[in-house]
Amino acid sequence: MHDEIRPPEEQDISVEGTRRDFLKKTAVAGVGAVALNIADVLPAVASSPAVEGGVPVEKLAVKLTINGSQHSLTIDTRASLLDTLREQLEMTGSKKGCDHGQCGACTVIIDGRRELSCLTLAAMCDERKVTTVEGLADGEKLHPMQAAFIERDGMQCGYCTPGQICSAIAMLEEANRGDASFVTNDLSVAVRGRKLSADEIKERMSGNICRCGAYPNIVAAIEDVQAGGAK
Repeated sequence: MHDEIRPPEEQDISVEGTRRDFLKKTAVAGVGAVALNIADVLPAVASSPAVEGGVPVEKLAVKLTINGSQHSLTIDTRASLLDTLREQLEMTGSKKGCDHGQCGACTVIIDGRRELSCLTLAAMCDERKVTTVEGLADGEKLHPMQAAFIERDGMQCGYCTPGQICSAIAMLEEANRGDASFVTNDLSVAVRGRKLSADEIKERMSGNICRCGAYPNIVAAIEDVQAGGAK
């Protein structure tokens, strides 16, 4: 026979050698491809904007009117009004409770309406009027709602109190405008200057949680202000 059949040992050695060569070549090619990819990525990384935690940081210049004073700030576009008040302006009266819009401790008044500052982007408050608990008093004279809370002992630990007071003030303004609530008897009639019952007050204030349970005294304080008894 002209073609000799090689012994099995030689066949194994030849196959194994071929396999090793293939793996070596594949490994070299893979390393080369990775190196090329890295070379392509590095210039893009070098030219990318600064990041925090892997997320590009976008800054925005805003003018916030807080308690009658204008503040020109450069803020992170993701920053909440609450964090901006507390961390940049050092106005710590508004409290961070749940940070999910469920407790009301962060309530402030924006353009006459109560808002949850933890869910409000500071960027959305540009050129708007924001009132916090620090801006309620007139010098040494407390706002009637503040005085009523003290008179009626409408707090215990006091952590929720700034939000309770801001919410109560704006809530009475809502009632004066004729805004209805879930327990309003006749929703078809908008009654300006509506006198609220205790049930109405409780319903309208239900977004503000007091973990100490001072609700009866809070309602009493609001009733005093509504009746004009608190000075």
